[in-house]
Amino acid sequence: MAVGLGTGSTVAFLLPALAARNLSIHCVATSPATERQAVDLGIEVGPFDGIGRLDIAIDGADQIAPDGWVIKGGGGAHFREKIVAAAADRFVVIADSSKPVDSLTPPVPLELAKFGLAATLRELGQVELRDAPESPDGGVIADYGGPLGDPAELAARLAATPGVVEHGMFPPELVSAVLVGRGDTVERLTIPA
Repeated sequence: MAVGLGTGSTVAFLLPALAARNLSIHCVATSPATERQAVDLGIEVGPFDGIGRLDIAIDGADQIAPDGWVIKGGGGAHFREKIVAAAADRFVVIADSSKPVDSLTPPVPLELAKFGLAATLRELGQVELRDAPESPDGGVIADYGGPLGDPAELAARLAATPGVVEHGMFPPELVSAVLVGRGDTVERLTIPA
């Protein structure tokens, strides 16, 4: 089985449980930190190009809206996370009970190209650069802090802005399932079709 592994604190909790099951899986990691932890736990991790199509991708979230929109990328790996999610037959979001929200709120993580950065920032408006190292792929990590309004419209606007490499808004059609931990139980949220 080919598995895409996301990035962040939730995935950091998932990896030991995954390793304990001693499954026959081949994984792709979306960040160097996830890859290091997985390898240290004995999980086989290889290059994405060596695996191709993924059976499943598993990742956390920053916010999960009732309409199925998800904001990800607080850890700055959303560019890779979105590629891996789109390449998987199933993309499963796992989260704790603080992540489902009534409506999405800023910030929305962005990865921006270094070239023309000032022009991109002017075009976007309310964006704050993170005091963080660049992304694993050399991009500038920032947060969009403007109004979200309609998630589909904002996602389209961000995607159409020259200089935006990727944004952290994941549409409902990309998400196969959302599992939320509430104490000792797990709730599966319904994603509208």
